[in-house]
Amino acid sequence: MIEFNDVSVTYSSTGVDALNNINLTINDGDFVFVVGESGAGKSTLIKLLQKEIDATAGQVSVNGFNLTKLRRGRVPMLRRTIGVVFQDYRLIPTMTVYENIAFVMKCIDAPKKYIKKRVPYVIGLVGLSHKASSLPEELSGGEQQRVALARALVNDPQLLIADEPTANVDPALKYGIFELLKGINACGTTVIVVTHDLDNVVHFGGRIIRLDAGNVTIDKVVGGDE
Repeated sequence: MIEFNDVSVTYSSTGVDALNNINLTINDGDFVFVVGESGAGKSTLIKLLQKEIDATAGQVSVNGFNLTKLRRGRVPMLRRTIGVVFQDYRLIPTMTVYENIAFVMKCIDAPKKYIKKRVPYVIGLVGLSHKASSLPEELSGGEQQRVALARALVNDPQLLIADEPTANVDPALKYGIFELLKGINACGTTVIVVTHDLDNVVHFGGRIIRLDAGNVTIDKVVGGDE
């Protein structure tokens, strides 16, 4: 579960109020779209969830961790419960698809036998078994996005955050990415999709949280076209 109780963020370097007295609850297993224009507070929200920054006021809880009181030494434990798909993929160019995904598991000292079992599974989950030995430069933008998604999933996180997951993907492939995210959510993973892509939000429907200038202006469930 994710809870924001009267959360505000003011950046001391600029004096910008990025979030203003936010109150939100996202339950385990929810699928949520977070939408808003540039500067609305979406990136700040993501940084709070990962404890890259701290709230200026209020309390944030994520996956059983009280981030307001969380010691720095326990931050890695929090982050192991979260998978993040970044806009720019952040794949290591000299590593194959398999190696990029396995690297994430090696960073947390996962057993070698488990790595050999888990990595092919998530590569298959995103439909890239035939590309396991390919380098990132040999993949299309959509395929690179799927690798980034597999990498975020490989450690079986409770929460998956997808930051503009279709920003660099051909329009014809966008629905496929969202279908994958919906399938992941159906298996029990909480999914937060941060996006400008309102067409897909309207198509798929679900809970929509809209931020405007650091304020929650919409929080409702809408029906999709499916």
